[in-house]
Amino acid sequence: MTTFLSESSAFATLLGQLHGSSVLVLGHCRPDGDCIGSQVAMTRALLKLGINAMAVNQDPVPRTLQKFVGDTPLYNPSEVKDGDYRVITVDCADHARVGEDLRGKFPKVFLNVDHHVSNTHFAEHNFVLSDASATGEILAKFFFDSGFEIDKTTAEALYLGICTDTGQFCYAGTNAAVFEICRKLCEAGGDPSSVAHELYEREKPGRIQLLQKFLASFRMEFDDRVCIGNIREEFYEQTGTKPEDAESFVDYARSLEGVEIGVLVEDRNGKLKGSFRAKDKKYRVDLLAKKFAGGGHACAAGFNVEVPFDEFYSKLVQAIGGHLQQIQQGGF
Repeated sequence: MTTFLSESSAFATLLGQLHGSSVLVLGHCRPDGDCIGSQVAMTRALLKLGINAMAVNQDPVPRTLQKFVGDTPLYNPSEVKDGDYRVITVDCADHARVGEDLRGKFPKVFLNVDHHVSNTHFAEHNFVLSDASATGEILAKFFFDSGFEIDKTTAEALYLGICTDTGQFCYAGTNAAVFEICRKLCEAGGDPSSVAHELYEREKPGRIQLLQKFLASFRMEFDDRVCIGNIREEFYEQTGTKPEDAESFVDYARSLEGVEIGVLVEDRNGKLKGSFRAKDKKYRVDLLAKKFAGGGHACAAGFNVEVPFDEFYSKLVQAIGGHLQQIQQGGF
């Protein structure tokens, strides 16, 4: 099994410095499986080490991820009492991803664990391993290398992060080391069937209706190499859904034959949240997202802008066109 032995040793040493401290484990807004899984696993590992810790997220845990929290102390910011905390962030490419309130309240980050290539190394100590498939994979390797106790809830939380960030083990970052880590997580009590049931077999009729509206919005650009879909704010009210129900919709745009980059632009409270997905790392959609102050991975990235969709669309197409031309001229 591939390990990060030097990083694992340094990681364990840093955690040892937290004894006697109160620790907050923060994740990013609009949490996904890797975020929640990593928050849960990191918090539980600290508690097992006798360190006072709790997870905090700006946004609620999505319905399909709530089972994976178990008895882990995970709160919203209003439930956190004032105090002197050491802060750990997981799965956050930059400090702003924890949300404005948490960033303002906790401006200093002790430890940052992440796998985004666009990570800004904003903490006092940074473990950013962009070759990893998920933050859950990094933590799992650290835990196994250091001999940490991993209970069933922790194992399933880590498996959750890996499963979701590899697209059910379909993305390019999936390799033998990933499967070896998952094997060990199964030995520790992780149940792939149970995880899959919670994630993929609890669809609400409203979510299917929302998906229909998203699919109907598709626009094809650049000789059908790019597919752009839009979710209008009113779609949620019409279908009785929430933004969390649009999770993974962008993959439908990418899945079309001939499409190289899939795009989802979601209108929410007057702001646009965009997601890029590419079929090949050469498209470096993290750099494309950076044009809109976003970031992420070579094949998966996102951004946020405050522009009406109809006004933004032409700017988006122009940016994608310039990006594709740069790739054609030799890449980055």
